[in-house]
Amino acid sequence: MEKAAEQNNKQSVPVLPWMRSPIDVGAFDDCLLPLLPFLDPRLEVALQNMAISSLFPVQVAVWQETIGPGSFERDLCINSPTGSGKTLAYALPIVQMLSTRAIRCLRALVVLPTRDLALQVKEVFAAIAPAVGLSVGLAVGQSSIVDEISELVKRPKLQAGICYDPEALSLDLQSSVDILVATPGRLMDHINSTKGFTLEHLRYLVVDETDRLLREAYQSWLPTVLQLTRCSAKSLFPHANTFLPSTFGSLKTIRRSGVERGFKGKSYPRLVKMVLSATLTQDPSKLAQLDLHHPLLLTTGQRRYRLPEQLESFKLICESKLKPLYLVALLQTLQGEKCIVFTSSVESTHRLCTLLNFFGDLQIKIKEYSGLQRQSLRSKTLRAFRVGDIQVLVSSDAMTRGMDVDGVTNVINYDIPAYIKTYIHRAGRTARAGKAGRCFTLLRKDEVKRFKKMLQKADHNSCPVYSVPSDSIESLRSTYNSAMEKLKETVASETHKKRKFKSSRMFKGKELNNQKV
Repeated sequence: MEKAAEQNNKQSVPVLPWMRSPIDVGAFDDCLLPLLPFLDPRLEVALQNMAISSLFPVQVAVWQETIGPGSFERDLCINSPTGSGKTLAYALPIVQMLSTRAIRCLRALVVLPTRDLALQVKEVFAAIAPAVGLSVGLAVGQSSIVDEISELVKRPKLQAGICYDPEALSLDLQSSVDILVATPGRLMDHINSTKGFTLEHLRYLVVDETDRLLREAYQSWLPTVLQLTRCSAKSLFPHANTFLPSTFGSLKTIRRSGVERGFKGKSYPRLVKMVLSATLTQDPSKLAQLDLHHPLLLTTGQRRYRLPEQLESFKLICESKLKPLYLVALLQTLQGEKCIVFTSSVESTHRLCTLLNFFGDLQIKIKEYSGLQRQSLRSKTLRAFRVGDIQVLVSSDAMTRGMDVDGVTNVINYDIPAYIKTYIHRAGRTARAGKAGRCFTLLRKDEVKRFKKMLQKADHNSCPVYSVPSDSIESLRSTYNSAMEKLKETVASETHKKRKFKSSRMFKGKELNNQKV
């Protein structure tokens, strides 16, 4: 699938007609908050409390197409580099629009592919939404579904001594949140089994990291959401052309129980969609799944693949067997700067992190971060990394997309990424929000040519060789040999424990089956 996507990128023009005339985000300048038109003063204060004094170009461009002249008339497709501010670009206008109606029901849904990314996006909404009286919920499976239900659905208060009809009570269930940030799997759990959870009033759907969400089915969450919103629109407005919409400024709206549905010049309710990625797909069949309404593309420049402007790329040429030595020597030269080291798999992540921690007294705190770990452990590690208690994070690609950690000055590709999309998402963990950053890639000699071709797809031709002192490599050899021996012992011990655990589970399973017989 990735290869097919890269073949599409070789075409000189976008596949779909509406992608041929995008709005260039680069034409916009940063905008100071007091100069941003129509911004709610309460939101301005909330942004200032986040130490935000101005909006970035992509945020200004989206604001113009939503709160400004665009007035949400078209669905938006936003293709902008990592770290350019896409989350706030959609969070701010959605919160502003929902604040105009003081009705508590689920009106905005943001879907993301991973828990960690969803937690991060929820924090952005939670920093601004309460300022205008809105509530934000989270559905990611971090806690039990019972706990999530209690946070998402408001149940009526019961008076003692009075008998209630359970069926009648279920009709009185109401949403406790205006905005929900969710992963697709847990979203489907609530759609299928949570009483009182409804998308009946949904006005905004955000599909963040669109490429990944469209590439994987996730229990058919997208067609389910779209079908539910279509059905609710038909049931609420079976004769859409027989009534007169009310008017709010230039925005025509349809009201039911105080809930707005419908937009300027339209006599029927419409779900507004915003889709975002640093590497937005151009595949018509994938984009067709979104059922976009007169979509408008906002992008940075004409190329699909773009790296952050303040990013410097370097390559380290080394022998395969000596890669750990080159990595350690590089980390020493970076002198404790905050770094993320990317590997090709969760197994490689675990082994490399274990090996690095056997390297004597590096005076660098190094921790592992991968999809095999429990969510609670990953969250704890990420918090420690954010505050600087950990200087180096060894990660699988669980952290490549969207994750924002302030102060990451270096990204290191221990294993060369297979595709330019992966390189862009990895490199995008640094050089964010206009700050400078560096990306180092360790390469064998036979990988240099392929790596150069990969970078050319992002129009990135400047990638000089970064040299580490040869005496640094030599001084680490004896420590390396000792560390490798310890790693072998550790891997053997872990493998033995896994086998023992697996066999004990199988034995218990057989015992249970025998008892049933």
